[in-house]
Amino acid sequence: MKKNRLLRIKLACGIGIWMISALACARAFPTQESSALAFNPIVTPFVATDASIQVSATQEIPPTLAAPEDTATPDEPRVLPTLRTNPETYVIQEGDTLNNIARLYQISLESLEAANPNVIPNWLVVGDSLTIPVPPPQTSGSDFKIIPDSVLVYSPSSADFDIQAFVDQHGGYLSTYSEKVDGEYVSGAQIIQRVASEYSVNPRLLLAVLEYQSQWVTSSNPPSDTLTYPIRMYDFNRVGSGLFYQISWAANNLNYGFYAWLANGVSHWILSDGGLVPISPTINAGTAGVQALMATVDARATWDNAVSSKGIYATYTTLFGSPFQYSMDDLLPGNLTQPTMDWLMEKGTTWYFTSGPHSAWDTLSAWAALDFAPPEQLGCQTSPSWVLAVADGIITRSWNGEVVLDLDGDGVEQTGWSVLYMHIAAEDRIAVGAVVRAGDRIGHASCEGGISTGAHVHIARRYNGVWIAADSNLPFNLDGWISQGSNATEYDGILVKGNQTITAWNGRSSINEIHP
Repeated sequence: MKKNRLLRIKLACGIGIWMISALACARAFPTQESSALAFNPIVTPFVATDASIQVSATQEIPPTLAAPEDTATPDEPRVLPTLRTNPETYVIQEGDTLNNIARLYQISLESLEAANPNVIPNWLVVGDSLTIPVPPPQTSGSDFKIIPDSVLVYSPSSADFDIQAFVDQHGGYLSTYSEKVDGEYVSGAQIIQRVASEYSVNPRLLLAVLEYQSQWVTSSNPPSDTLTYPIRMYDFNRVGSGLFYQISWAANNLNYGFYAWLANGVSHWILSDGGLVPISPTINAGTAGVQALMATVDARATWDNAVSSKGIYATYTTLFGSPFQYSMDDLLPGNLTQPTMDWLMEKGTTWYFTSGPHSAWDTLSAWAALDFAPPEQLGCQTSPSWVLAVADGIITRSWNGEVVLDLDGDGVEQTGWSVLYMHIAAEDRIAVGAVVRAGDRIGHASCEGGISTGAHVHIARRYNGVWIAADSNLPFNLDGWISQGSNATEYDGILVKGNQTITAWNGRSSINEIHP
């Protein structure tokens, strides 16, 4: 695979960190908390282009499901992080949970608890030490390529897909399903659309996963145990019941596998029963996303089937045809550059840089976002100060705290560059379809649209549906101020312009003041 200078991926550190980030954001929608999966790789990243995503010539593909011939050359294997061979000691830090620590070290929660019998799981003491056991040896996972990268992300291939029409055409349980989300009833198709656009995950893949797990797309009478838990994630401590919670969980974990693989920062998946699966070095990021998701709900035997040619791949192909028909040679072009972007606040005001690179959406996407707090110390009241468009474009989404600015002006956020703003108050928020120039007003900072203890603006970038890390070798550049982050700590970071530096800090101080 080609090396990627765009995606130095870092994934979220956990619920405890959110609680101390008073002017930063946590989940992107107001739901119950699910256990975050901690991951802080220091990595050599890779380019996310489907040109280098090829189906192995030796993998088993039924003749009727075969991928195009030009995808039949095997990839060059990559060198994955090595498995630890000795126990380690970990000192508990503020915000840690056993689940997060287990995920960080790629071991099962059960093995971590067994190695530390005197530790109370829900009462960790900062400064205490934990023994990190050695992961047990396991047989390597499948090298079957399930989907290209462009079928995992909310890419241009999804731009002309009519979810409602597709769901209605198949007439399954999903076509008559509705659920109350954020206080109002929405259809199953609307839930799929919302999750796809917010997580930037391909709706075709979400539907294929839902069909594989519960037959909701094609059957009017799916298995009874899936009516409450359609993704078959039954752990209420991690995710709630109903389609919205369950499919959001699926999208979050698809993102985890995708971005962790691109970062070359993961070597094993942790199965639902605590077992580990070494990852084949010849898969691609899209396949890694599916493998990671299915590991959260499957033990080894069912996982092996789910990631084989008879699993998600076969279901997807039955619904939509071969996923490889949607491959893109230029998902992230090697010569990609960020368009000029200005500050998102008005001249003459004083804002504060409160959070460096952190997850763009929910807990497990790329660390593509930055946070800024307005001048007023108002708690969660709406700020009177204006948030501005950072570039020319058209508004493609405006609701529930979200504003999406499409920079190529075609009104399709899956194509080219787009910018997500979060926590924009309903009052004075710009309307969908508005054509803007850089510096035009789009709304006011608030706490709307997610969990936040202080009014602020969360901003992140995508290209062709791929979240672009805020501190990669294509970093956020706002009026010449360049974002830099920490390899190990989410929310840490600086903005640098020449010999000037602004440091992210959870509050208001001279070190994080911004004067546009």
